[in-house]
Amino acid sequence: MQLSQRPVSARVSSVPVGLRAAQEVRYRRAQSTGPVAGREVEDGETWARLLRSSAPLHALRLQGLDLRRDRELLLARSDLSDIVVLGGRLDEEIEEHLREHGTIIFPAAHRSPVDPYRAHLYTPQELYAGLEDDGYAGTVDARAYAWFEDATIRHDAYVTALRAIHDDAMSDALTSLVLGRVVVGVMGGHALRRGSDDFAAAALLGHRLAEAGALVVTGGGPGAMEAANLGAWASDEAVLADALHALAGVPDFAPDIAAWVRPALAQRGQGRGGTGLRSLGIPTWYYGHEPPNAFAQQIAKFFSNAVREDLLLAHSRDGLVVLPGAAGTVQEVFQMATRLYYEVDLAEQPLPPLVLVGRAHWTEQLPVWPLLQALARERRMSAVLHLVDTVDEAAAVVTHGVRSRTPAVRDQG
Repeated sequence: MQLSQRPVSARVSSVPVGLRAAQEVRYRRAQSTGPVAGREVEDGETWARLLRSSAPLHALRLQGLDLRRDRELLLARSDLSDIVVLGGRLDEEIEEHLREHGTIIFPAAHRSPVDPYRAHLYTPQELYAGLEDDGYAGTVDARAYAWFEDATIRHDAYVTALRAIHDDAMSDALTSLVLGRVVVGVMGGHALRRGSDDFAAAALLGHRLAEAGALVVTGGGPGAMEAANLGAWASDEAVLADALHALAGVPDFAPDIAAWVRPALAQRGQGRGGTGLRSLGIPTWYYGHEPPNAFAQQIAKFFSNAVREDLLLAHSRDGLVVLPGAAGTVQEVFQMATRLYYEVDLAEQPLPPLVLVGRAHWTEQLPVWPLLQALARERRMSAVLHLVDTVDEAAAVVTHGVRSRTPAVRDQG
């Protein structure tokens, strides 16, 4: 084989880059649809039924169960190899029996302020438990953030495993919750202040979407996220107006998170929300300085922001509306654009609309729109990109499709 005598630098160092289009590789990505049916056992009734059946128990995942119930049935079984017990309750005899027959046990006795093995999402009331007695620092949410930030355990392999197990459980619970629902995401900046017209507009957007039958999902934090969750939660515009007025007295979560969340929790406590599940938040302890808002009826909170971001956009399968924001919001726009560009998990179905709200913001202040248009040229995604000025225009784009896909479920509110 004859080697070129010319150095690489002589050949390419002064050649303009990017003039020749490269052939792209199209791919299909495996998208999690939740736990495998029958493998992960999360309730005592299912576990008791399995113990009474003749089916083998090998390779089950037992999550947060009290294994002391039906103990005689369990102690009579020997087909327990490759079972993984994630937390829950068991005594010494049951633990010894399980280990003798090849079961792996992750202990429940740990210092985590949250249960890593929980099989369901959080509520705001759970995350803010302890607020009235000890202030925000004493809440479950704040203690989980401190556990995440603790430098003494940051690189502890066991703690890392617990956080990963927690996030996997959150992902499964989230996927189960949104199954069969029409889901529309709303993104926007955390700095949007209560009491402003833009905050009210974001809340009206959430309300319009929920009234059209969508489950409104946000990043679960303050600002535009809280506003959209608030609007989705409110049963009508009169309730929304009252809530906006009540919240305006504490415009920001800094410097006092407790003062910021109390009026929101008070509004939730009045029971004036709409029927069923309308409002969902997906925040992260990675940005733990941004507290979860109280208007997300269910909260899937993650330690990993990468997992959280991916799931937030993957589950916005019926549309994504993006209000003005800064770097984090821009990142979400292009993560969604990437999914649309490569048609990730979408090759054989309609692409969801991506709607940017605020022409001046997205064309002048942060000129994202021209780049989106360039990416979309001669691709299917070009038909689903929209730039509008008002939340009514944004809602009209998304609800046009939402109303034709009546959600199968609206419970668990």
